[in-house]
Amino acid sequence: MVAGAAGAAAGVGAPGPLAHNYHPLPITLTSGEGAWVRDADGTAYLDLLAGYSALNFGHRHPGLTAAAHAQLDRLTLTSRAFDHDLLGTFAAKLTALTGTEMMLPMNTGAEAVETAIKTARKWGYEVKGVPADRATIIVADGNFHGRTTTIISFSTDDDARRGFGPYTPGFVVVPFGDAAALAAAIDETTVAVLLEPIQGESGVVVPPAGYLAAVRAACDAAGVLLIADEIQSGLGRTGTTLACELSGVRPDLILLGKALGGGILPVSAVVGRADVLGVLTPGTHGSTFGGNPLACAVGIAVVDLLATGEYQARARELGAHLGARLDALVADGSLAARRGVGLWAGLDLDPARGTGRELCERLLARRVLAKDTHGSTIRLAPPLMIGADDLDWALDQLTAALG
Repeated sequence: MVAGAAGAAAGVGAPGPLAHNYHPLPITLTSGEGAWVRDADGTAYLDLLAGYSALNFGHRHPGLTAAAHAQLDRLTLTSRAFDHDLLGTFAAKLTALTGTEMMLPMNTGAEAVETAIKTARKWGYEVKGVPADRATIIVADGNFHGRTTTIISFSTDDDARRGFGPYTPGFVVVPFGDAAALAAAIDETTVAVLLEPIQGESGVVVPPAGYLAAVRAACDAAGVLLIADEIQSGLGRTGTTLACELSGVRPDLILLGKALGGGILPVSAVVGRADVLGVLTPGTHGSTFGGNPLACAVGIAVVDLLATGEYQARARELGAHLGARLDALVADGSLAARRGVGLWAGLDLDPARGTGRELCERLLARRVLAKDTHGSTIRLAPPLMIGADDLDWALDQLTAALG
């Protein structure tokens, strides 16, 4: 067992005050800076998960922590019962960055998804004219949009769904990447299509070329909203500000989260068309903490970092190098397959070489942190500020762990 792991491992599954809804790797982290973290014994590890993209700018980015510290000395919460001096600025900067018209701030990614579902249904009734309580939303299999009761109702992941019924109706599931099946599923009750441009939790699954453009065309033909969940894929991860830019597609609503909070606190938002978000009126939707001053201060600093294009460029450049090295591991048989865009990759192991969890444990022993998903797959999502030398060192460790 690696240094610092014994204490953490001893408590896994044991009775205690912490609910056992996670199975973390046996390590207890105590500090972090940039792409590196340290455990309770002071051992340094390179973080290739980056909080599922919440830490796109690394741990304790100085500009982001400075923005948070400064705001802590001024004002942290007003609730939306009152305006504060950063809310309008945050909305203006985020819509400018994403090329959208309106923003609605929330906290977690799941809240952004729930907001979009409510908005689409209300738009469907009030604008499209769908009969009351009959609105449906088309989603893709393999999706991951969160873990609320409504969202898991249309999950195809048995672990996320089983045991939590009765399930919320109003969703139609079609195969991810099959634009023809999606178009065929649209009917007079369809108000929206909700998709991840790239499915992160499923193992960085990239759809076929032309898929998102075909979905956009089907939505336009039927007068249906296209909602893109960019909570993991957005804000620089794919080498563009939004993954949808890679396909030249403009969704009607875009869901943002994770990196929007700079790895400091939960910040999410729905951005998109003003005529769609405009169906929400006072009293129809809200959040005590959504758009709070601290969240806005950090969110503004995040948008300012992305506005230069530096992080998007780094994701493209380092992502090309990452892809080339992973392709070499596929070519020599060390990996069964790899998928990815920008600085984001899903790696499939031959099950004969072990599970994804076992590979992550071998990487942990080599001071590299990664996360498995769906059996024999692991995901790599380094902070976008990772150094080229550090990335190469991590890939050297991966090569050794696969040997």
